[in-house]
Amino acid sequence: MYSELIEQLNELRKRINVLEETLHTEEGTGRIRELEEKMSQAGFWDLGDRAKEVISEVKKLKSEIEPVVSVARTTTDLLELAEIGNAEKDAASLDELEVEAGAVEKMLEELELRAILNEPHDHANVFLSIHAGAGGTESCDWTSMLARMYTRFAERQGFAVKMVDALDGEEAGVRNITFLVRGDYAYGYLKSEVGVHRLVRISPFDAKSRRQTSFAAVDVIPELPETDRKIDVSPADLRVDTFRAGGAGGQHVNKTDSAVRITHLPTGIVVQCQNERSQHSNRTTAMKLLQARLLREEEKKREAEVERLYGEKGEIAFGSQIRSYTLQPFTLVKDHRTNLEKGNANAVLDGEILPFSEAYLRWRRKKGK
Repeated sequence: MYSELIEQLNELRKRINVLEETLHTEEGTGRIRELEEKMSQAGFWDLGDRAKEVISEVKKLKSEIEPVVSVARTTTDLLELAEIGNAEKDAASLDELEVEAGAVEKMLEELELRAILNEPHDHANVFLSIHAGAGGTESCDWTSMLARMYTRFAERQGFAVKMVDALDGEEAGVRNITFLVRGDYAYGYLKSEVGVHRLVRISPFDAKSRRQTSFAAVDVIPELPETDRKIDVSPADLRVDTFRAGGAGGQHVNKTDSAVRITHLPTGIVVQCQNERSQHSNRTTAMKLLQARLLREEEKKREAEVERLYGEKGEIAFGSQIRSYTLQPFTLVKDHRTNLEKGNANAVLDGEILPFSEAYLRWRRKKGK
């Protein structure tokens, strides 16, 4: 029925209006024109870092606004066609218009979700670290399973993943591992993963095949672009150690001290990188990671002060149990914040965690966090 289609399209139009107001699309379109005029002026490309900032802002604004403008235009066109079809009793066009309306609704849902990702660092790349909890080999193996899950998720999202540092477990798996994940809104999508992840399964390392529970802690922190606020770090506050990179890295890593470990003496924060062949590159990456962790410490202090003043307990603090993965006696993955459950645990462990990320973002917006 055309009446139902027209009603659906009018509802979509209302949702688009809300989205346009949220994103300030009219002001954003004007800002794009203003910046593009600057880019067309003589000498713009001689501005160096300032030119890069302008280009980055234009790219960000276009990625946020142009899809919304396109969906709005398509919805208006479909509404006009639906009204014409209804007036002319054109039943032949109804099915095609319904399919197109469904596609528009799906795109709108994606744009509404993207609009939630509006915190300062949501668009940034991210350092993702996983640390094995108590449980020895079991937890180390669980850490490697999580590492694979996040790598597969990144591949599905079109993100690039680079291993920064890893420490192998004594018998299997990894004791801890850090990745740098690069991609649009990598931090926004992965910030849902901060906390303790719990695994219940029949142990592959137990000769009696008993059920075991393992824990691993995940932390994510945004990579700060060069133009973002940085914390001043005095060279006197740093101890820099170099060592030979471990693992099967070929002759180079076995013969040169290319790996770098940096200790920030006032806080005791230690970061290291051994993935690059160059000691200079490893030091650059380690410093980026140190800056990100120092900023995280500042944010934690502010959050702790707010909690002290208002008596509120943080629900997503690092170290809290956020999700359980059960493989025996049944399969189930449950997020303890959103209560979202997925019965196909193997699919989740193969990287299908986007539903958990989306549910977390909507839950966070509803909670006003």
